[in-house]
Amino acid sequence: MFRILVPSVAIALAALTLAGCAGDVRGTLVPVAAAAPDATRVTMLVATTRKPDEDAGVLFSGERAAPSFAEITVSVPPDSARKVGEVQWPSRLPGNPETDFVTLKVDRIERAQALNRFHQTVQRVPKRRVLVFIHGFNNRFEDAVYRFAQIVHDSNAKVVPILFTWPSRGSVFAYGYDRESNNYSRGALENLLQALSKDPAVGEVSILAHSMGNWVTMEALRQMSIRNGEVSPKIANVMLAAPDVDVDVFRSQVMEMTGRRPRFTIFVSQDDRALAVSRRVWGSTARLGAIDPEAEPWRTQLEAAKIYVLDMSKLRTGDSLNHGKFAESPEVVQLIGTRLAAGQPITDSRTGLGERLVQITAGTAAAVGTAAGLAVSAPLAVIDPNTRQNMADNADELGRSLRHAGDAATAQ
Repeated sequence: MFRILVPSVAIALAALTLAGCAGDVRGTLVPVAAAAPDATRVTMLVATTRKPDEDAGVLFSGERAAPSFAEITVSVPPDSARKVGEVQWPSRLPGNPETDFVTLKVDRIERAQALNRFHQTVQRVPKRRVLVFIHGFNNRFEDAVYRFAQIVHDSNAKVVPILFTWPSRGSVFAYGYDRESNNYSRGALENLLQALSKDPAVGEVSILAHSMGNWVTMEALRQMSIRNGEVSPKIANVMLAAPDVDVDVFRSQVMEMTGRRPRFTIFVSQDDRALAVSRRVWGSTARLGAIDPEAEPWRTQLEAAKIYVLDMSKLRTGDSLNHGKFAESPEVVQLIGTRLAAGQPITDSRTGLGERLVQITAGTAAAVGTAAGLAVSAPLAVIDPNTRQNMADNADELGRSLRHAGDAATAQ
């Protein structure tokens, strides 16, 4: 049976090669001497169930171990030298701080040190907000670190960034291993969220999970709910980007969360090629991140559960797999950061977020010369009950805005 399955699964998984790892150079976590004068520093706390690696440039491998902690500072090159939404990987070592993401400082620390540093840091952040990021399949440790640094920088979110990274081998052929590593790590993630929730200095926690990382996120929240009788009130927003989760499993996870639940926002895209492959591998009816939220039964079920959806199916980015739109679209990642920084939920129906997302991304698509038209379909009324009517009422004005953006791009 194994020999029969290998070819079909291998062919399917080959399409996921670009879904995770972005850099070809290994050892990028060795600190460089200094940052560029105009570079931006992003310092994050890291909690991981990866095994420590003796190679200082790797720091943590894809194997499993008891939780470890670190504090890492990444230098993001000046805005004039980079494209927002992308990680500029070094082509050789050491990287050039003027043009590349580079590491400035790495501290391996114990759990008590990590919690103490976090406690001191969060008090210096407006509203004492925290953003926890959980990466997806096929991510080496350095992939997760640099991607999160990019998200924090490009979103301009005023938060304490915490990376939770689970043991992914960073290989397209380790899909099963990565999935089991999610299982292995759910208790550690729950413990992290419990610690953050119990810290009196914390004001609010937001979670951003991507791809396979959504499964361990949902499991950790489900466990917290069962253990405590609810998900901590401090966990306000949970953003599920391209979730590689079976829809039936997701439904059961939500239903098993007793008491209070956080506000869930799902970022979906029906043209997500990575999730199409995952669906083939698992043989499931649908992956959560690729549903059409306008179709039944999804529409009714999402509305009943008060779960919000941003449909980015028509948004175009540089991601050939359409799997990382939430981070690679400059407008979307900046919009998320603006909402978090203002203390406003991603799902706030009073702000017309759906309409704003359509206007910004559509205008940008026209400006860069694509033929995307309205590049993002309006989110469901469950996000913003006024969005559809507002879009109809302001169709002429939106059209004029798009034409103006196109004219401006042509003039440039």
